[in-house]
Amino acid sequence: MIVIGAALIGAAIGGLTAYRRDGGGLDIAQYAAAYGIAFALMGLIATLVIHRAAI
Repeated sequence: MIVIGAALIGAAIGGLTAYRRDGGGLDIAQYAAAYGIAFALMGLIATLVIHRAAI
């Protein structure tokens, strides 16, 4: 759940960042994808750390 939530939040932040910089549709999509992947990776790491700490 953390990974999915982080990916969605990252995509939203990336899309808003590109929109504020007056990017076109493809720019917004690229930023959203890149931020979504980056945030999902951070969410995955957080999930692993939390899971390891619980054992």
